[in-house]
Amino acid sequence: SLSVMNCVILRVFFSSVDKFSNDPAIPLTTGGVRLAPAQDLWSTVKNKPVKLRMETSGLGSEPPMTIHQMFLATVQKYGDYPALRGKKDGTWVTLTYKEYYQHARAAAKSFLKLGLERFHGVGILGFNSPEWFIADVGCILAGGLATGVYTTNSPEACQYVADNCEANVLVVENNKQLIKILQVRDQLPHLKAIVQYKGELEQKLPNVYTWAEFMKLGESVPDVELDVLIDSQKANECCTLIYTSGTTGNPKGVMLSHDNITWTATAAGLMTSLKMSEEEIVSYLPLSHVAAQVQDMWICMRFAAITNFAEPDALKGSLANTLREVRPTSFLGVPRVWEKMQEAMKSVGAKSSVTKKKIADWAKGIGLQASYNAMNGLPWGFTLANALVFKNVRKALGLDRCKACYTGAAPITKDTLEYFMSLYITAFELYGMSESTGPHTISWAEGYRIMSCGKVLTGCKTKLDKPDTDGNGEICFWGRHVFMGYLNMPDKIEEALDAEGWLHSGDLGKHDKDDFLYITGRIKELIITAGGENVPPVPTEDALKEEVSIISNAMLVGDKKKFLSMLLTLKCNIDDNGDPTDELTPLAVEFCRQHGVIASKVSEIINKTEPAIYKVIQEGIDRVNAKATSNAQRVQKWTILPRDFSISGGELGETSEFIDKLNLMHGCP
Repeated sequence: SLSVMNCVILRVFFSSVDKFSNDPAIPLTTGGVRLAPAQDLWSTVKNKPVKLRMETSGLGSEPPMTIHQMFLATVQKYGDYPALRGKKDGTWVTLTYKEYYQHARAAAKSFLKLGLERFHGVGILGFNSPEWFIADVGCILAGGLATGVYTTNSPEACQYVADNCEANVLVVENNKQLIKILQVRDQLPHLKAIVQYKGELEQKLPNVYTWAEFMKLGESVPDVELDVLIDSQKANECCTLIYTSGTTGNPKGVMLSHDNITWTATAAGLMTSLKMSEEEIVSYLPLSHVAAQVQDMWICMRFAAITNFAEPDALKGSLANTLREVRPTSFLGVPRVWEKMQEAMKSVGAKSSVTKKKIADWAKGIGLQASYNAMNGLPWGFTLANALVFKNVRKALGLDRCKACYTGAAPITKDTLEYFMSLYITAFELYGMSESTGPHTISWAEGYRIMSCGKVLTGCKTKLDKPDTDGNGEICFWGRHVFMGYLNMPDKIEEALDAEGWLHSGDLGKHDKDDFLYITGRIKELIITAGGENVPPVPTEDALKEEVSIISNAMLVGDKKKFLSMLLTLKCNIDDNGDPTDELTPLAVEFCRQHGVIASKVSEIINKTEPAIYKVIQEGIDRVNAKATSNAQRVQKWTILPRDFSISGGELGETSEFIDKLNLMHGCP
């Protein structure tokens, strides 16, 4: 309750504020809980505060903080430590935490100069960079709502987001993104200025600025004006919008409070044993997505970590080089990133000599055993396998300093998990939503079960609503990570939050005896056959992909039908626009070769109804059917589609609660 919260005093980490050289003293303190009076746990109005889900003890009872309080606490103690690193003309350039803070304040004053109003949006449209971070934090310090926009959005999709958050300023990366905004500028009544943060403007336009021009705009704004605004901010007020949607309808603006972000960053970092000023990551996933934003921006800020920015073509090949240069201490990859690494390594392995293959196979057997038995000691031969194989693999991947690797944003196959486990690299699964400020459950070294997404974030709770006889129920969340509400969408908030304030995920799951959570499907995906039997499609789809590795996507259909059918796509290469091509991936070509088929294109297999490939798929379906609990859950018919699923093709939505748009672009289910 508010009375409990108000009696708690925020820890004062530091006794005095540093005097920055050549800068005026900043008359602010990190101490003091700042909360606005609130009666409700939710809000759909941008300036309405919410009641926090405070606990009476433990991590859930920690005093609330604003973004500025968290940032300043880090700056005061770790101001001279590196914060942001990006490449300029091929050379790494570093900003310390003190410099990062100064730049954020300068950006905040420039936003004020441009007329940013309280609780109005600043949309940011571009690839990850120091400027992205500075614009986001500067917007929050200036009292705005920081709003990431996907770089792959159409002009119309950009217009919807910018109009919905009443954006006063849009920050774009380059001319390509600027053109999108200029096309819809006359449909944005609240827009006052546009800032381009990379390169020079191709043409000078009114109220369009380069980054250098923008950063100088606020020099005349007094520090005290910004300080008063910062001091007025409350931890239970909105500061960030994450736009998310299912496959239909307009995106929903997920309202996140200061406390949502600062508390979640603290809880996630403590649960995974992060050390202050010792962590280093590579930022490459879209910052408009909650997963990347929470890890790359907020957890790093809270724990004084270094964020290194990858090149914009990271997923076209340069990520591997960046990882080898940076050697991060943790790494988050969506499943498709792990799959691409697996495919590349298998392709290299296929060209090795017979002797090297035998050594690798021997070592991988030991690695898998060691990964499964990590809690019970290492098997005989591990030291030799580590020296001959595992150390070299980790070094080649740039993961030799990595203490923890994570996967999230979409389901990952057991085959991919076990492949990396055989190399003594465990990818720990995460689970959550935009509406839970990212993570709700986390796997880590001391808490891991393969195919489980881990245990609930410390200080939070999970409830399985209306469980069936097998213990499968809807996964519901409780904790200070639960969002404020959907901006201007009261009808949608009623679907997400129940009367008690539990967040309903729409996912089905169950716990094992040790409280590890397993996702078993989606409520909305349930197929109800003509005979009235409920069939969750995900287990069947995933099982077939495990059985037949050439399959990229599998979609079970049969709602109100007499039997189930399945639509299949084959693994193919992706072009520069993220669209699927007709060309099979190298591993798919190798799969065909192993079954006596010479093929390099999807169309070759479909046009010939290639008997050997169709036979192996049918055998895989037969094995899946043999495990079905009833006749109604068996697949009776199937077909291969000529094109893999994609956003441009309309089979996939722009976003999905915790599915990374980038991940979808690269063909991940």
